[in-house]
Amino acid sequence: MNIRSLTRGDGVVIGAAVLLFIASFLALSGGPDCSGALAKYCEAQDYSSINAWDALSTLMSVYLAGVIGAAIIIVSRALPQSQQRKVAGLDLAQFGAALTVFAAWTALWTIIGAPSAGAGLIIGLIATLALAGAAVATPLVPPLQAALVGAPKPQAAPYGAGPNPGYGYPGAQQQAGHGYGYPGGQQQPQPGQPYGQQTPADATGGGQTAAVPAGATPAAAAPSDFAPFWFAVPVARPLYGEDGSPAPIAELAPGTWYLAVEQRGQALIAQTQDGRRGVLQDTTGIQRG
Repeated sequence: MNIRSLTRGDGVVIGAAVLLFIASFLALSGGPDCSGALAKYCEAQDYSSINAWDALSTLMSVYLAGVIGAAIIIVSRALPQSQQRKVAGLDLAQFGAALTVFAAWTALWTIIGAPSAGAGLIIGLIATLALAGAAVATPLVPPLQAALVGAPKPQAAPYGAGPNPGYGYPGAQQQAGHGYGYPGGQQQPQPGQPYGQQTPADATGGGQTAAVPAGATPAAAAPSDFAPFWFAVPVARPLYGEDGSPAPIAELAPGTWYLAVEQRGQALIAQTQDGRRGVLQDTTGIQRG
């Protein structure tokens, strides 16, 4: 079950179902008039102790119907689309919503027909109305469709933490030749290094950039404005091949650092932990390391 697929409306449904279940243990009736000559009959029977569990028809048609309807809605939201089932031609969410509306309708007429409504009936009516309203309004009202649980933030050390950090940890000091492309780290020049990797510093020049070879043009010697950097994605995003293929070659997962080695317009060329490179087309909300 995918808990992150639940919405704010589903949170209202869960809260109303819990309140409805609690109301089932409260008194349904306020009790008869026990003044005067009727007092001896009240002493013989305790009317205030009657709750929904003592009235089977009210329990099943109002309280349990609402709780079961809420459970069906939540299970339907959490299941993947490939595992959705239908009941009487309706999706699970639609069937659960219909059950909550039935519970609210029954609770309304039950409290109207009761000679004196107790806390169980009053709170039960409020809970069923909130339950049915949230179940029906969630697919229609955008604020209720917002995620109940936000996407996880990337961890401080998502990969390779320890005395010898592995690929993808931006805060670790890496030895020359270890890791790949972290900005600011001194690395030995490698043949065929990717576009945008920083020029290694001259060990004898006090950190100065190596001299431009004779005959080189200024354009070729000038460093690129883009410098490789580590980043993490807020949600899972596909990585497409550099050849423009529409099929993704990998998926970038939240909580893991990846290396951006080149920028193409708004897109980034990213490299995964296993060395695969591809185009990240959606760069909105990424966290730079």
